[in-house]
Amino acid sequence: MNGKEFIKAVDLIVKEKGIEKDIVFEAMELALATAYKKNFNSLTNSKILIDRNTGDIKVYSYKTVVPDEMENDDSDDEEKEEFNPNYHITLTEARKINKALNVGDTIDTEVTPKDFGRVAASTAKQVIVQKIREAERNSIMEEYGDKQDELLVGTVALEDVDNYFIDLGRSNGILPKKECIPSEKIEMGKQIKVYVSKVENTGKGLFILLSRCHYGFLKRLFELEIPEINDGSVLVYSVARDAGSRSKVAVYSEYSNVDPIGACIGEKRSRITRIIDELSGEKIDLVKYDKDPAVFIANALAPAKNLHVIITDPKKQEAIVVVDDDNFSLAIGKKGQNAKLASKLTHYKIDIKNTEQAREMGINFKN
Repeated sequence: MNGKEFIKAVDLIVKEKGIEKDIVFEAMELALATAYKKNFNSLTNSKILIDRNTGDIKVYSYKTVVPDEMENDDSDDEEKEEFNPNYHITLTEARKINKALNVGDTIDTEVTPKDFGRVAASTAKQVIVQKIREAERNSIMEEYGDKQDELLVGTVALEDVDNYFIDLGRSNGILPKKECIPSEKIEMGKQIKVYVSKVENTGKGLFILLSRCHYGFLKRLFELEIPEINDGSVLVYSVARDAGSRSKVAVYSEYSNVDPIGACIGEKRSRITRIIDELSGEKIDLVKYDKDPAVFIANALAPAKNLHVIITDPKKQEAIVVVDDDNFSLAIGKKGQNAKLASKLTHYKIDIKNTEQAREMGINFKN
């Protein structure tokens, strides 16, 4: 690789990979300095200079100008730098070469070996490849680094015992099988929507962890499918999810003329149906959020009705809910699912009692 070829190579990666030209030259000079010392057993200080226009590479040996007394200083002071003729030249000797030199200046002597081009070519290729990799890693980090908690679309590329590997375009994400919806079937080559639960720069590359079970996945689907959520006229307060089985989504609107539940359902249930289909049939309860926690808790425990909610400790967010016998099992749900989801949705610890249990606690309601 001659000078012109090197300049062309640098210009190419600057244009295609977005690497600053000076970064490439500086990395090349540093790498060549190391290569020179290694290949030519240099005992002096040396530096490499690359002409930014022609690509010509020259090696210089240099000595630093030091005070005359440093040469004859025999003191035992460990902090003082010792005079070394390979690295230093006294001020008197330096001024024999150039009267304008002062302490701290350097005297450079070109020592470019005749066959240094071979070493330079090999090193240049290594540096350029390294910088391309670094640039691609940085570019990918910039593209995906802020994608945590976002919804992406990728292609199922590979599978092992525990994971699916999803091609996201310029990077791959890992979708653990335990983060897939239990009832769904993942097919190779199929495009799927995934939620980015974690993005981490490991140093070796980008680690992107994906999920389809995360409650955030459902929230992002609502934002994607419901225009009113996307434009802010309907807001999602919270989401509680038992992936593959049932979820509850609390929504509300600050506009009196907007029906948040109806907006999410859509005409002929078209919007909510698309979301349910994406979740492989997972049931979704739409709950109207209310600033009054008692009302919100009652709404969250649907389909149970005729509920009496008592907020026992607002600070600890604890409540007792009294339910008649006809609605008791509905409020709790199969294996306690309805109560658990309602608790997650409202962020309240909910203690459900039937009328007999409430009476024993001294709680009475008149129907």
